Amino acid sequence: MLAGAAVLTALVLALLTMAYLRPHRLAGVTAGQWIVGGGLILPIPILMLLTGTALVLGEQLLPRGEVAYRAEARAEQWAWRFSYPDVPGLPVSETLHIPAGEPVDIAVTSADVIHAFWVPRLGGKIDAIPGHRNVIRLQADEPGIYRGICAEFCGPGHETMQFRVEAHDLETFKSMMAGAAP
Repeated sequence: MLAGAAVLTALVLALLTMAYLRPHRLAGVTAGQWIVGGGLILPIPILMLLTGTALVLGEQLLPRGEVAYRAEARAEQWAWRFSYPDVPGLPVSETLHIPAGEPVDIAVTSADVIHAFWVPRLGGKIDAIPGHRNVIRLQADEPGIYRGICAEFCGPGHETMQFRVEAHDLETFKSMMAGAAP
């Protein structure tokens, strides 16, 4: 999006510069031609390219096929609770643990109002809606700690609704899922 905006801005600035430095070249252009050319024709190819890119990249966030790891994120005013349906004995946590280098499907729900699950460094965001289950696929390429937030205003206390995502190397993650401490 930044690159597309930069190209569009550069084109507009080039036209503006030409209008100031060489006004005789643009003297024959009518106001209607400026509106149609500069307001419709100029941005259409750039906007089409940006829309196509957004659709392709957005599709990568959708869960497709089977993954080895699943987690559940439940939003409550003003906290997140994470569990792992494939490991029923593991206690519910305020930190989401995922394996690095592996995709994880996260089922997002809410206990009370609409929230939004978002880990900016790992991908897009998805709404947590009461009575509805949304699924997002995230992947951390490297082990580390990633910060997540609720990106939907959910009442006073919203600003404290943050969470941690800890991406572990695969062996450490497997031992955690088996009930062993990392």
